[in-house]
Amino acid sequence: MERALTPLDCLLPAGNLKFCLLILNQPFNEGHFHCLWSKAALRACADGGANHLYHFTDGSQDSFLPDYISGDFDSIQPEVKEYYKVKGCELIETMDQDLTDFTKCLQILQKKIEKKGLQIDMIVTLGGLGGRFDQIMASVETLFHAANITPFPVIVIQECSLIYLLQPGKHKLHVDTGLEGAWCGLIPIGNPCESVTTTGLKWNLTNQVLKFGTLVSTSNTYDGSGIVTIETDKPLLWTMAIKR
Repeated sequence: MERALTPLDCLLPAGNLKFCLLILNQPFNEGHFHCLWSKAALRACADGGANHLYHFTDGSQDSFLPDYISGDFDSIQPEVKEYYKVKGCELIETMDQDLTDFTKCLQILQKKIEKKGLQIDMIVTLGGLGGRFDQIMASVETLFHAANITPFPVIVIQECSLIYLLQPGKHKLHVDTGLEGAWCGLIPIGNPCESVTTTGLKWNLTNQVLKFGTLVSTSNTYDGSGIVTIETDKPLLWTMAIKR
């Protein structure tokens, strides 16, 4: 079965895809935030993500209350935690140190989607691609967990970058929203890919091995057709630019 997705539909004011929003503990882009917040079916913060939400919406916090905040609460500022508690936001403490706050927040999100019977197309994560490199890698690792947590595609957006973990099989990505930047890439992180075939890229792959130390498809771009197809035998990280 071919999986089809328009990764940047969520950033279109008139986009059609329904999604839930998960905010991580990193700065985020103003334009991205307002569009995503206004359209999200459910909104969550992972621990210190609440700090960024609180300070970013300074003066109008009452209009931007998350449905829940989860984590071990080692990052959320006491005054922020108290503010959202008083406002009636659900605070869910998750102490498991073997999983990141992102992963644990995603687990809770999926349960809430099921409980509420939400009809969504994807989960959008804001933050997770900046700052400390180990935390960037933790965001990528959560995408591997996500395949066993939720049936919905999970994308991560920060500033000018997006990542999305392609599962083995065939994928069709619509890249004609007008928000796509110039570059894109396919990163065989977590495992080598023995056979990758693409169309719609300037430098396509045909039954190509993608492997660190052999070949990684970075700084690629599009052929102008507006559609990229990818067939891979192993999980493969898609990344693309978002116009500033």
